[in-house]
Amino acid sequence: MDLTVHPAATVIVLRDAGLAPEVFMVRRHEGTAFLGGAHVFPGGRVDASDRETAHERWCDGIAGAAARFADLPSVDAVAYHVAAARELFEEAGVLLARDAAGEFVSLAGASARARIAQDRRDVHGRGLTLADIVEREGLRLALDALVPFAHWVTPPIDVRRFDTRFFVAPMPPRQTPAHDETETTESVWMTAAEAIARCERDEIVLPPPTWTTLREIEPFGSVDAVMAWARARRIARREPMFLEQDGQKMLLLAGDPLNPERPAAADPPPAETRFVLLDGRWRAEAART
Repeated sequence: MDLTVHPAATVIVLRDAGLAPEVFMVRRHEGTAFLGGAHVFPGGRVDASDRETAHERWCDGIAGAAARFADLPSVDAVAYHVAAARELFEEAGVLLARDAAGEFVSLAGASARARIAQDRRDVHGRGLTLADIVEREGLRLALDALVPFAHWVTPPIDVRRFDTRFFVAPMPPRQTPAHDETETTESVWMTAAEAIARCERDEIVLPPPTWTTLREIEPFGSVDAVMAWARARRIARREPMFLEQDGQKMLLLAGDPLNPERPAAADPPPAETRFVLLDGRWRAEAART
């Protein structure tokens, strides 16, 4: 088993929809080694190109991105942001970039959709970089539209481990997200409450970080409210503790009675601090002794 911890980035894309914002989710291919079949937010590993290509000539918000993660060198902090935007483009077809007028780029026309669809395939196949596309189109990548939301590290029990920075961003107008039909096979807009209810009915699978993120989004009534909360929160590193007790396998968050790690003072534990493996699924439970 490869226990190397790989840097990764994930984007929670939100849009306003009535009384609660909706989040865009993709279903990972069943054959994927990591989280196969699960509903997740678009994301993936940080590549070497994400560190090498970021430049003021095609990116907005580099200085802010460099300073946003105090625990990282500035080049790595920026790379997480670039990876988030690239993976969002590859997996969801969302181009988080601004045009010459400072507006999020429109992908509404048929020609634009066809061109961008090919660009997605080329970026995924590494024939093009995101910088190539943004500069060709005369755009600027909106790194400043990505707001850090959470920090999760995969415990050493999975086939792959990731050190993942979660970001939240509003869905750009005049764009339509869609899964890539390669790494992801379905996509859907749902409120956080709907996603949780569907998981409880065993209609979808939500990994523990995804479940907890949805729980944190659930109380808010608008995208702006989620974004404001994310900007103000103190983000604590979360690496669930694995415990096997009486034949039962559990993942325990800080704040669970069986986990000696205490939650950060400014980041109280979520409603469910425990995930129990039942019938091949991690099922959330409230804290109990």
